[in-house]
Amino acid sequence: MSLQLFGHKFSSYTMKALIALYENQTPFEFRMLGPDHPENTAELARRWPVGRFPLLVDGGTTVVETSAIIEHLAAFHAGPVALIPSDAKRAAPVRMLDRVFDSHVMGPVQAIVFDARRPEDVRDRYSVSQARTSLDTIYAWLDHALAGRRWADGEAFTLADAAAAPALFYADWVQPIGEDHPTLRAYRARLLARPSFARYIEDARPYRRFFPLGAPDRD
Repeated sequence: MSLQLFGHKFSSYTMKALIALYENQTPFEFRMLGPDHPENTAELARRWPVGRFPLLVDGGTTVVETSAIIEHLAAFHAGPVALIPSDAKRAAPVRMLDRVFDSHVMGPVQAIVFDARRPEDVRDRYSVSQARTSLDTIYAWLDHALAGRRWADGEAFTLADAAAAPALFYADWVQPIGEDHPTLRAYRARLLARPSFARYIEDARPYRRFFPLGAPDRD
């Protein structure tokens, strides 16, 4: 059975998994989720009652959580782009940065976006303000941490970059990365130009109208 990935083309974590598949040109079937594909939604719920996506099916194996999906692909469907370094000392900082981008960039972004989807009378301005402060803090840290690097961990494109691409893509829409962070701005630009990510951006473009804060007329 071929690989199947359940997700939505505007989902940041689906985006992360797709980058890994596109990087190595791994054959797979995309199972789009949404009202037009109720059979895919039902199958997702059967395999993972939590209902979060993406979800990978590899024969008789079901894998949830995006980083775990990429780890699975690296272990069982390896290609020329080694997203997980084979050397443990090199892999550790890659996995650390993966968590930084998911938790400390994408986490605050989601807090802001989810709040915008709530009715006006139950929005939480304090939490949104805290999330914006968190983004400013991590922007400064990343601008310093990425100095002198082409990709997150150096010269090789890895799991950390697959996490960074969607996180910084949406983060800059929510809380623009200022000109006082030139290293981070340049890194984001390189990510957007990476063929695996550029392909995804174009595929997801028709769904930008669903962004609750209004998608900017760029990228």
